[in-house]
Amino acid sequence: MSQRKIIHLDCDCFYAAVEMRDDPSLRHVPLAVGGEGGRGVVTTCNYRAREFGVRSAMPGGEARRLCPGLVTVPPDMARYRAVSKQVMDIFRELTDLVEPLSLDEAFLDVSEVDSHHGSATLMAEYLRRRVRDEVGITVSAGVAPNKFLAKVASDWNKPDGLFVIRPQDVAAFVATLPVEKLFGVGQVTAARLHDMGVSTCSDLQRVGVEVLSERFGKQGFRLFEMAHGRDERPVVVTRIAKSVSVERTFSRDLPDKQACEAVLGGLVDDLNRRLSRKAGHKPLHKLFVKVRYSDFSTHTLERIRDQVREPAVDDYRPLLDELVTDSQRPVRLLGLGVRFRNDDAPVMQLRLFD
Repeated sequence: MSQRKIIHLDCDCFYAAVEMRDDPSLRHVPLAVGGEGGRGVVTTCNYRAREFGVRSAMPGGEARRLCPGLVTVPPDMARYRAVSKQVMDIFRELTDLVEPLSLDEAFLDVSEVDSHHGSATLMAEYLRRRVRDEVGITVSAGVAPNKFLAKVASDWNKPDGLFVIRPQDVAAFVATLPVEKLFGVGQVTAARLHDMGVSTCSDLQRVGVEVLSERFGKQGFRLFEMAHGRDERPVVVTRIAKSVSVERTFSRDLPDKQACEAVLGGLVDDLNRRLSRKAGHKPLHKLFVKVRYSDFSTHTLERIRDQVREPAVDDYRPLLDELVTDSQRPVRLLGLGVRFRNDDAPVMQLRLFD
């Protein structure tokens, strides 16, 4: 079995980041979303407000006592959901194995992704850069062999940071990791562990699984596994894949349409490899081409091609001709994809979006 590569991506102070993006006057003041009125509660706050001790779920009155200059704005959930969809769509362009945990964070399994030389670190840097450039907010990322460690890593260099835990570094990393960093360890569990003389994962390892299971039941076994950096939970996809695509961002812009045509063959090969892994026998319905020019403007064209079984270069060349009307315009990114026909899709409730 190949080594798993998991990325956890977490938008920095998400609601506040959207507010600061849309109103530049809020960027240099302590800001809280929510917490207005007598009984309001802070939903989130920016890092300037956190320097005063303001935190999520704090009553607005207490937040204003800690930070007299605090600026508060009401939540706008419709706007946050729209921004979240932008972010998740960027993630899903890289891989279909995306597990959103909330509007602002997700796990990605990139173990079988070939782009970016197969490097999860380069993929995380690429996704952070795209969200910053296209959405206008920052994202912190953690890269690790499993979900538990990836989530710990994404919080390590916040905000706007990246931290990587390589498989060979897991043992040394968890040895000094405070037990408070373990999933499910709150104040009560942490106090019980401290009473046992346990402060770090190496302490947990020495206690042993039998004692932990006796003291904490099923949670004791999970604590022991996490203390060794182990977590076998898969990334759980909660929506049906409707498309598969590949794209390539070029270190130097392609100078013209002729150069785009020259790389079509490689992109089609990459796409068919992904289709062989992910599509099964799903019938294709549409083909599409995506172009991002040197000025970052992005354009997509799709056409119905039900009769295509395995896309070829000749299937995409007419779409490229139709989409790229200025043959001398430099191209920064080129992508290809397919959309599936799904005549008997089951009715299901999506996790985030209807």
